[in-house]
Amino acid sequence: MASRTAPDSLRWVQDLLNTLDIETGEDALTADGGLGGFLRAHGVSEPGPGRGESGERREVRELREALREVCLAHTAGTAVPEPAARTLDRLFAAAPLVLAVQPDGGAALRPAAGLGGAAYLTARIAAGIATAVADGTWKRLKACEAHDCRWVFYDRSPAGRSRWCSMAVCGSRAKMRTYRARRAESE
Repeated sequence: MASRTAPDSLRWVQDLLNTLDIETGEDALTADGGLGGFLRAHGVSEPGPGRGESGERREVRELREALREVCLAHTAGTAVPEPAARTLDRLFAAAPLVLAVQPDGGAALRPAAGLGGAAYLTARIAAGIATAVADGTWKRLKACEAHDCRWVFYDRSPAGRSRWCSMAVCGSRAKMRTYRARRAESE
């Protein structure tokens, strides 16, 4: 679904969140070599200094699920749950960013020197979120409202009110459930 792909600043967030297929339970990060494969595919060294793969995997999964809560809040138009905000505060604090001034006079956030593995990934994601907040695209990264889906998509609708990853699948199922519930009430 190319139209639901996030802009470059949010691509790493979307890629990370969609490593878990809630419907099937398949988690690409827990499969053999899954975390390493994900990190390598995104140009990240693995693991970070003094870190083992199990610690890295735990941190990345924590990051993923806290960010999913944020995307669900974007979908519902509600506040981010406090536990998710605290988790993100803790993880982002351990993944510092620096401001790099570019030759053309512009500036960009980048991970601090010496980060690797989960900390580098977290810093890259934080930099992408900061860019998306600045350009107004952050709140358009959403998680499907369907409880058995939660796939993360980028809402490109003019009003920014999409609730499902796909109207043809998840949206249709939700509307059918609502229709059946109303019909059952009237009988």
